[in-house]
Amino acid sequence: MTKTNDNKNNQSKASQSKTKQSNTSVQMLKLLAGLEDAIQISFTDKQIIEKALTHPSYGDGRSKQPNYERLEFLGDRVLGLLTAERLFARKESDEGSMARRLNALVRKEACARVARKFDLGSYLLMSPSEVRQGGRDKTSILGDACESLLAAIYLDGGMEAARKFYDEFWRDELEAVFKKSNKDPKTELQEKASANKYGMPSYTVMERNGPDHRPLFVIEVDVPGLGAAKGTGKSKKDAERFAAQHLLENWSKKK
Repeated sequence: MTKTNDNKNNQSKASQSKTKQSNTSVQMLKLLAGLEDAIQISFTDKQIIEKALTHPSYGDGRSKQPNYERLEFLGDRVLGLLTAERLFARKESDEGSMARRLNALVRKEACARVARKFDLGSYLLMSPSEVRQGGRDKTSILGDACESLLAAIYLDGGMEAARKFYDEFWRDELEAVFKKSNKDPKTELQEKASANKYGMPSYTVMERNGPDHRPLFVIEVDVPGLGAAKGTGKSKKDAERFAAQHLLENWSKKK
């Protein structure tokens, strides 16, 4: 009698598992169809794009659940190469300005802005708790997911497909960085603060997140008499630059 009950319980669990997998597959197919329409790309390998759309929280964070973290690593490198190509093609840029512009174009905020253009957050698989916490519009999540999507496009369609996607969705970001001052933001902020009789800028590390191989720094710059602003970056130097850039932008809005 006990064995019969055990067998029934096992069969019931297996049936529930299959039903759950089936529901997930249907959900993923609907999400994928919507995303393909939004970015005008059709994926041959459906498994790779499923990973690209799966946040680590999905399935209550089970370690065996494939997610986009490995793809994000690759996407970051593909994004860097494509950005370097486009910056190199602009003859007016020297090495220093190319490096500053590349950092601006590959940072999380830029990737998140790109992701919002086609509402990438609405296509992500994530846990209900993450959704309740606003995960579908978090800059950090959108930035990571956008990089993983770029990696999936590269793996599925090659560099030309990735380049086409990049040219379509990073066009505005590229134009924006070329319209900004070519001077290093920290230097520009210091010069303007001195010329307007403000105190000298000081920089403070507010946060350090992420794994050791890929840290993310949050730094605040403060100019006595003017105000403060924060910036994020993959190094302290980059975070300081973006903090200075944000304060300069805030300053210009006050004028």
